[in-house]
Formats: sequence, C-alpha cells, structure tokens
Amino acid sequence: MSAQETSRSAYFLDGYSFRHELNPAFSGERNYISMPALGNLNIGAMSNVGVNTFLYKTGDGQLTTFMNSSVDAGEFLGKLGKNNKVNINADITILSAGFKGFGGFNTVSVGTRVNVGVNLPKGLFEFMKLGQTGHDTQYNFKNLTVNANSAAEIALGHSHRINDKLEVGAKVKFLLGIGSAYAKINEMNVTLSDTKWAITADGELNMAAGSGLRVPTKQEAGKEYDNPDQASEIEWGDIEYDSFGLSGFGLGFDLGATYQLLPDLKLSAAVRDLGFMNWSNNVKGATPGKTWTFDGFDNIALDSDQPGYEDNKIGEQFDNMWDDMQEMINFHKTDEKTSRAAALAATIHLGAEYNMPFYRNLTGGFLFTQHINGPFSWTEGRFSANVKPVKWFDASVNYGASTYGSSFGWMLNFHPRGFNFFLGSDHMIFNVTKSPSLPVGKASVAFNMGINFTFGS
Repeated sequence: MSAQETSRSAYFLDGYSFRHELNPAFSGERNYISMPALGNLNIGAMSNVGVNTFLYKTGDGQLTTFMNSSVDAGEFLGKLGKNNKVNINADITILSAGFKGFGGFNTVSVGTRVNVGVNLPKGLFEFMKLGQTGHDTQYNFKNLTVNANSAAEIALGHSHRINDKLEVGAKVKFLLGIGSAYAKINEMNVTLSDTKWAITADGELNMAAGSGLRVPTKQEAGKEYDNPDQASEIEWGDIEYDSFGLSGFGLGFDLGATYQLLPDLKLSAAVRDLGFMNWSNNVKGATPGKTWTFDGFDNIALDSDQPGYEDNKIGEQFDNMWDDMQEMINFHKTDEKTSRAAALAATIHLGAEYNMPFYRNLTGGFLFTQHINGPFSWTEGRFSANVKPVKWFDASVNYGASTYGSSFGWMLNFHPRGFNFFLGSDHMIFNVTKSPSLPVGKASVAFNMGINFTFGS
C-alpha cells in the first residue's frame, strides 16, 4: 500500500495548506477547511519507459508495435531497463481541516487512495521479440509483478514547536481496505531448442475485496476440463462481486522534524507511512510448479478417414498444446478466506532550504525522497527555486532526477485571507510526436490541485 502522493513541488511553500502530508512537522499558515473532494486532488503516473518504447512508425507513416519484424531488436531492447515499471496513483482528500490548538497545529483528514503498479523484466521482452535464436535458447526472468490496491484513510496529525529552532510532528493513519490484487511470477524459465520447448513458472496470487468477492475454479463454475489438474484453475470470466464490504484494516504513522540550523538555512526530515495493512477474506493462488514440455506432435492425422482423426488432427493438437502451456502459467486457487499482512510502502523525505541574501523572498531548496516498495521502489533528488513576492502568493519551479528519469515541476499557490487555491505538477510532458501525438521519453505525468477555505491568523 503506497503513501498518499501530495506534490513534492510544494514542499517548500509555506502557504500550501497540505504541507503536513509531506512532513507532519510543517504547521499551517492559517486554520483551514477543505472543499469536499477538491481540497487536495492528486493524479499521477511514473514510468521508466515511454509510449515510444513500444510503438514505432512504419515506412508509410503508420504505427506498429515492437513485435513487428521491421523494428530492429537491438533498438527496441536498448530502450529497456532490467526492470520496466509503471506506477499509477489517484489520491482524493474527501474532507480535511487544520487548526491551531493544544500548543501546536492539528490536522484531521479523510481520503481515499488507489495505487496500481506493473513491473515487467527485460527478459520477458527478449523472449517475445527474439524467440529461438540458436539450437538451444534459454530465458530466465524474475519479479513479473502486478499490484493494485485501494483504501480509505482517516488521519490525525499534530505539529509542535519545541523551541525557536526545532519543530516536530506526528500523524496517525487508520486505513480501511477496499480492495487488493497482487500477482507475481517469482521466476520463469523458458527453453527453446530444436528438439523441445520447456517452460517452468513459479508464481503467486492474492486477491481481497471483502466477503462479497467470489473467485471460482473451473470445477466450482461448472466448466468443462480435460485434465483433472485443471479443476482448481481459476475461472477468470466467472469472478463475481455481489456485496460491498471492507476487506482489511491498517495502521500507519508519519514522523517529522524541522530544524533552523542557521538564520538562513532550515533542515527537515520525515518518514511517512510506517505501518502495515492486514487484508481479510483473501483468496490465494499459485502456479502449478510443474514444467511444461513440448517435443513435437504425435500421430498427426491428415486424412479424415484415419482412425482417431478428430483427436489427432493438427488443429486439435495445437489446441491441446496451447491448453497445456496455459495450465502451467495460469493460477490455481489454493486457499480462500485467509488473511494477509503487508507492510505499507514507506517514504523518506530529507530537505534543506536556504534563504537567498540578495532577495529575501527567494529560497533555494533541495528535497531527497526515497520510496520503499519492493520492485516499485524509487529514489529522487529535486532542486527548487521558491519565490513569495507578496504575502498571498508563492510559487515553485523545480527539476528532479530519479529512478524514472528527469522531470520538470512547478506549483502556483494562492493563499489570500479566507481562501487557498493551488495548482501544479511534478512531471510535465513537453515532447510529442506528430500525427498522431504521442509522448516521447518516459511516460511520467502528475497533476495536483486543491481549493480550501482559511480562517484565523
């Protein structure tokens, strides 16, 4: 379960009402209450591959995929990393409020978060593009992963000034699970030779969406199957969801601090989402763990008058081969109504902000971010210039370099008395192809906006 992703472009903007999402030690400029569902809206995607990694123009200007023989294998594979990732997130603050009291600044928030991640190893694409390249070709790839989850969040935060230099903060988050799906091929070995093909896959599956989720096997769905081993195979087309119910509970903590090291230099640090999520009514699955081997067709029947023609004709043998191969990589249900605990995806922020002596309304900032989430972990360093020309407006322009490549970000934050509106992005797309317009480079994009009402001093 990943953290709620508030824009990092706003980390150094004092008038940004939701700085506490990035570091719980940040206190608000004023009391506030958010506009329902529009207080802090975040939608984004991060990827170390792009659309132009997989789509190419043909000689007549049409688009084709990397599988087309006209696409050079070296060019395509050269664009891939060892692991090729796509992360998509959508975070909506349903309602939030912040107010001064109890010797500090307090926040209460209710929101939802949805995260989807896909990790595709390079070996998978080598297998798809190159196939058999000699008498004996072998492929091995690991950690082919699809992970999706959604939860509601209730958060209570407090920041407190210890002295004129040190401020600390903490936040507790109560998570209500809506749904989770986690599928992973831990390892797959493929052998393509002149005498046989062989595939071995080791995979696992976990699905949870409350007591209303029904994940039947072929046998439970009343489907026909030829091999007894197929009885426990999951029948994807018959999955049903007949009633809504919470699918889990979790608990998380954010901890943060800021320290005024020098009159013009402030340091800050935060750890977000230390905790766990426990999914209930979890359906477990696994691949059979056997090796599928094909060493040729036997007794091919070419004439309809031959004995056993219907069972041995070439089309039927191809169908049987495909069914057997699918069985080796399809998931079989192994258990249901189980529970599964998983750590939250923690995020570390380390920041430094320097007030420029030649213009006191300008600061330079550096933010280091480490997101810890297994194959979906990433690291980023972001430099920013932050300006506050008047009391009711501040802005940031910034440049980041990360696991997903480089990005340009910006944030405009309007915060006159009684109102706060912000709009910005951590990732912008500048280069697109002509006819059709497709983004060039890494497919990362982000959008953050919010409308809030402020009061007090």
